[in-house]
Amino acid sequence: MKAVVVGAGLAGLAVALRLQRQGWKVTVCDNGPAPGGKMNSWRVGPYRFDTGPTLLALPQILRRLFADLGERLEDHLAVEALDPHAEYVFPDGYRLAVPAAWERWVEVVRALEPADVEGLQRLHAVGARIFRLSERTFFLGHPLAPPRLPPLFALRHLPLRHAWGNYACTVERLLRNDRLRRIYLRYPTYVGSSPYLCPATLLVIPYLEHAWGVWKVRGGMYRIVEALAGLARRRGVELLLNTEVTGVEQRDNRVEGVRLASGSRLPADVVVYNGDAAALAALLGETPRVQPAARSLSGVVVLAGLPRKIHGLAHHTIFFSSDYFAEFDELFRLRRFPTDPTVYVNAPDDAALAPPDGQALFIMANAPADPNTSWTPEQVQQATERIFARLERSGIRGIREQAEVFDVWHPGRMAARYLAPGGAIYGDHSHGWRKAFLRPPNRPGRPRGLYCAGGSFHPGGGVPMVLLSAEITARLIQRDWGTW
Repeated sequence: MKAVVVGAGLAGLAVALRLQRQGWKVTVCDNGPAPGGKMNSWRVGPYRFDTGPTLLALPQILRRLFADLGERLEDHLAVEALDPHAEYVFPDGYRLAVPAAWERWVEVVRALEPADVEGLQRLHAVGARIFRLSERTFFLGHPLAPPRLPPLFALRHLPLRHAWGNYACTVERLLRNDRLRRIYLRYPTYVGSSPYLCPATLLVIPYLEHAWGVWKVRGGMYRIVEALAGLARRRGVELLLNTEVTGVEQRDNRVEGVRLASGSRLPADVVVYNGDAAALAALLGETPRVQPAARSLSGVVVLAGLPRKIHGLAHHTIFFSSDYFAEFDELFRLRRFPTDPTVYVNAPDDAALAPPDGQALFIMANAPADPNTSWTPEQVQQATERIFARLERSGIRGIREQAEVFDVWHPGRMAARYLAPGGAIYGDHSHGWRKAFLRPPNRPGRPRGLYCAGGSFHPGGGVPMVLLSAEITARLIQRDWGTW
């Protein structure tokens, strides 16, 4: 039996390896020059940059992938826990580091605002219950895929309070300190969403960080892609790069293969689509219906290679804007790049990524993903100036002046490279219950033999969820077709 995977992103590689393990003959096609999709890398001279995710959560899911393939994670990757998780810099210059151990974080909060310890514990408890419920339901498959009656023992984890309202309202009700509020309001951006518009169930995100830690991969996150792609090639998976799929061939409501931009075709019994859900309709010969207001965040990313380290940067440092609510109002209501953006800087201390004493910096600010907006050179320059204005107001200077390597990615460039309308990083946002929990399914239903995996499908974005998406999809194929 033959499977074609459209897209060599993290989910595409993971599902290809799982299908090969089941006995399928697998071909993976990607329009880009290297595997990885949005989880990619850029190299110039001695500098190497991750251009996608910069942290790893829930490493046990990645470990399980390797174990299911008969491999040991440690034989392929060096994964290290980070402590502190991150350092937050506020507009007045105040700095607050979040330690790895939950007990130490509680003590930091107690010293900052003793009255907030109880609220902090409640937020953590809500996240824990959501996670335990999700493990037995949401993480196993789409809520509308049969059978969908959750096991009775799982329902005991159903949160009865605090989880069912608005995320920001819940955080602000349970925490009084403005600095703590700001830290917790940032977590929904991990899935490209606004804390003021998404449900409180996303409190599972800070819980995951505090319960399981924040991790880095020695040599950069792209080492995960390199390890999986190398393993796929050694096991006989065919990787066709610079190969764009222009359509999914079907007859009698059943897939028959894919058409390539070159004019050739690849026959297949099963097609797995690993791309943006909004772009799937075009491959099926249907009219795409992209709703700009529904798209998740994109970003403006600056990659800067420096011969000398900039002091004042942790592995992850977040420089907050002066008005967080106004920033998200600009991003989602006005749909424009913020006047004063919050800026995230990843400054890994890794000899494999930069020359001795140097740094490879990943600098990012959120941006709207609007397919109707074209990013002119003037707009890119203005956004870049705003990013560095925030850094300079926060005491970080000299990056542009000493950079030996400098490159800017913007939503228009991401849209073109990753075939993601508007350059959205996570497909659609998670505003409201339907968007948060009814992501596009891993098995659309038609045509038969079509499956989907990746960050814009169930269960959502982020490295662990993308790996779960591949796991769920491979399990569906095995259930539908058996092992060959």
